[in-house]
Amino acid sequence: DVVARAMKEWAVQRGATHFCHWFQPLTGITAEKHDSFLEPHQDGTAITNFSGKNLVKGESDASSFPSGGLRSIFEARGYTAWDCSSPAFIRKSRATTVLYIPTAFCSYYGDALDKKTPLLRSINAMNREALRVLRLLGNTTSKSVHAVVGPEQEYFLVKRDLYELREDLCLTGRTLFGAIPPKGQEMDDHYYGAIPERVGEFMKEVNDELWKLGVPAKTQHNEVAPAQHELATVYEECNIATDHNHLVMETLKRTAKRLGLACLLSEKPYAGVNGSGKHNNWSLMTDDGIQLLNPGPEPHKNTLFLLSLACVIRAVDLHADLLAESVMSASNENRLGGNEAPPSIISMFLGTQLTDLLRQILETGDAQSSRVAELFRTDVASLANFDKDVTDRNRTSPFAFTGNKFEFRAVGSKDSLAKPNTVLNTIVAESLKAAGDRLEELLGENASASEREKAARQVAAEFISEHARIVFNGDNYSDEWKEEAARRGLPILHGVVEATDCLLHEDAIGMFDALGVYSRRETESRVEIKYETYAKSIRLEAVTMIDMAERFYIPAVIRFEGKIAKSLNEVRAAVPGADTAVQEKLVERISEKLAEAYSAMVKLREAAAAWKEFDNERDRAVFSRDTLKPAMAALRAPIDKLERMVARADWPVPTYAELMDEN
Repeated sequence: DVVARAMKEWAVQRGATHFCHWFQPLTGITAEKHDSFLEPHQDGTAITNFSGKNLVKGESDASSFPSGGLRSIFEARGYTAWDCSSPAFIRKSRATTVLYIPTAFCSYYGDALDKKTPLLRSINAMNREALRVLRLLGNTTSKSVHAVVGPEQEYFLVKRDLYELREDLCLTGRTLFGAIPPKGQEMDDHYYGAIPERVGEFMKEVNDELWKLGVPAKTQHNEVAPAQHELATVYEECNIATDHNHLVMETLKRTAKRLGLACLLSEKPYAGVNGSGKHNNWSLMTDDGIQLLNPGPEPHKNTLFLLSLACVIRAVDLHADLLAESVMSASNENRLGGNEAPPSIISMFLGTQLTDLLRQILETGDAQSSRVAELFRTDVASLANFDKDVTDRNRTSPFAFTGNKFEFRAVGSKDSLAKPNTVLNTIVAESLKAAGDRLEELLGENASASEREKAARQVAAEFISEHARIVFNGDNYSDEWKEEAARRGLPILHGVVEATDCLLHEDAIGMFDALGVYSRRETESRVEIKYETYAKSIRLEAVTMIDMAERFYIPAVIRFEGKIAKSLNEVRAAVPGADTAVQEKLVERISEKLAEAYSAMVKLREAAAAWKEFDNERDRAVFSRDTLKPAMAALRAPIDKLERMVARADWPVPTYAELMDEN
């Protein structure tokens, strides 16, 4: 009650009239319900009040959110529980000022119905197993180990009036039709280019709003594609970074709308143009500042680093399929592996220095030396010489070591950070547990410091020798790597359905359950939700395409074709014998593509209707992948070709060139 009263007074002094429990249901976005501080009395007066019970517990309708079978439609009670490890904040809008309280969300029977609860459980598992290893290595001072995350958020901006003319953008977040513009990103002149004034104004507003909320927005720049940009925040504890990234995405959208823009967070809003991701930079740190993944100046002597690195290598090799599943969605499926994002084949990039350490360990059982940084000589009097990094970067790798952290590059731009970090924390916790078990086998009760170090290096060597196949420093985009990955026996997952199937493997269910992250019921529920969400997303795109083709594109093409035919007849009447081959050829080509588009639209409508006949969510997801998506591609192809034949004044929607023009 004392804490609640203090929070209420702090909020009211800043204009707040309401509070809300802010949570992350399995919809992929956040949810909130506002309650006022007002408490009326029988005499007609009123006071502001906020009790400890209001702070700690809330109630929401659990049957109205996805549960994957955890709740029946008539079982409505669900609870929100205060997460005191994530700071509360105040958000002001034109309408209200509200105190937001980050919370978990669970069912009446205790099942997690959100993304925060499993994330917090994975953080606990990581802390428990990492501390155990530290104690076995002789560390008695560190009190906790936590994952730190620094996300990079990519996004597109488009003028609001043009956005509202594109039904596909409004309903699905991406364009379902559109011919490639004459100029895209091939000149490489947008990346890190001068920020347009209107975009700069938008970025300033976003920074102001985020800083008010306590979100440490740090970096901003133009990305590769026209109208694409990036925002990065400072590293924070994993749970807080996840909450703050939700605020980043919400603030980007709200600010854009206020300034006459629309912010596109979909991973692939434009076909044939670079997509957007959310690079998840992840590392481990103790409460007293020890970075477990910091190699230091002589990594071959850094036993804690070698063991920590070996645990991550083991984790990624054993559970690459789960990492791939954690980032798979209907929209990110369109981006991964498209020569703009890493493929869904998970591998690790370590760079020259660490790969040399692995070579030594594989050849001799231990590392005896480390490559040192070289001096970068500029050979220009006005430029300082400086130390080079000990390794280059690999932008094609889905999981790359970048100094003292791993960059998980495959995360989708609109996705929550909760799922990939839940999986990452869990699989590394499992490897740390395996390391702890092995250390206990090797060490006696009163082991000396040298014995502990020898045992740790032996465990690191064992893990590396068993799991080095996951390390690949080459071009992940190449066809040769796909062949090599298959030869190594790495999982090659081509989409959402295959990736989701991996969650039902007994080793995955058992690991999540044993570490207390997901119960079997909770894992199975998320599989059901993943199939359902994927199928519904594809069907929404299909019916949107049918609607746009029937109401926009086909009528517009018919009208334009009529204009050409009328012009053809007028020329023939005015100039008998005139050469009208151009007009005739154009009408012929338009008629051919128009008929092709209409036929494809009819087939897509039939497929969309058949979608409803499936009762099983996985069968519906498979049908969406194997039938709906090819039918959608068959409809898009002729309409995109028609866009290049029809005069711009007669085309019914803004083109790619217009949408990506920031002037």
